[in-house]
Amino acid sequence: MSTPVDVDLLSDTLTRPTEAMRHAMATAAVGDDVFGEDPTVRELEERVAGLLGHEDALFTPSGSMANQLGLRLHVNPGEELVADSLAHVLRAEMGAAAALSGLSSRSWVATRGLLDAADPLALMIPDGGTYQVNTRLVVVENTHNFGGGTVQPLDQIVALRAGTQPRGVAMHLDGARLWNAHVATGVALSDYGRHFDTVSVCLSKGLGAPVGSVLVGSRDRMAAARIWRKRFGGGMRQVGILAAAGLHALDHHVERLADDHARAHRFATAAAQAVPGSIDPATVQTNIVVLDVSVAGWTSAAFVEEAGRRGIRLYPVSATGVRLVWHLDVDDAGTARATDALVPLLEQGPSAA
Repeated sequence: MSTPVDVDLLSDTLTRPTEAMRHAMATAAVGDDVFGEDPTVRELEERVAGLLGHEDALFTPSGSMANQLGLRLHVNPGEELVADSLAHVLRAEMGAAAALSGLSSRSWVATRGLLDAADPLALMIPDGGTYQVNTRLVVVENTHNFGGGTVQPLDQIVALRAGTQPRGVAMHLDGARLWNAHVATGVALSDYGRHFDTVSVCLSKGLGAPVGSVLVGSRDRMAAARIWRKRFGGGMRQVGILAAAGLHALDHHVERLADDHARAHRFATAAAQAVPGSIDPATVQTNIVVLDVSVAGWTSAAFVEEAGRRGIRLYPVSATGVRLVWHLDVDDAGTARATDALVPLLEQGPSAA
């Protein structure tokens, strides 16, 4: 018999709609979105496009679909995109770019996922001719999931844009957690968004909506993306019920992300004090903590298993790294319970099992 989960830090995708969000969903005006006739979807799309400094937007059922549409808009079959080796589009979207669109990809290694513009600029080959694959797109992830919720430096984004644009290479931002970057830094969403040709943002992670992401870009690109969304099986009908959850989240759940950041940092500080080297609290910028459990003698699989026995659910991101993600459904009390359960595990090592 499995142990009941007391505190679930597996992912911020676990958030459940609040009662107020459910009410907004239940009373939403709806229409057929495949025909562009859902008024609540259009309201959401126009609002997100404006926030990110772009002309138009497209509501999608998932972040992976929003990303894959963004990639397909810029890269033709047999051409390539480049991204860092831990990027979600390469590591966690099931090879979709190759399987669905025939796209090639290459990667550079980025410490904690942090962007150094020199890396992709040195890697890309936009003029490979008939002998090398031509680079058409650079993908940046902000915040960076497997990097530990790291925020990309704006100056590096600006430098990358300055290097890609003259060479005809587009830029796509996987901004699933861009809301977190905005809250953590105070940088306007449009100040991030305007440097990219397309941007995807997720509503179903820290913002707490049950489903949905939004892709933004130019009006022409979003018209093309609408066709590809249907082709990929993502055409939806009376989906204003879900878009209403996204609108409610934008109104009520963005600024509260600071609470998640503070709780993650509080836990990281306790873990670092107990076992130096397990985490540097200075690297915890948002809602994600990646513990190096090997410094305490654990493998990630064993640590996650033992944490589960104590009612805390976590995610192993590597042989030695364990990810904890704070979100809408983990409050101060839950953070305290997770700290009381996990810090002794780190201190005692595998002998605690």
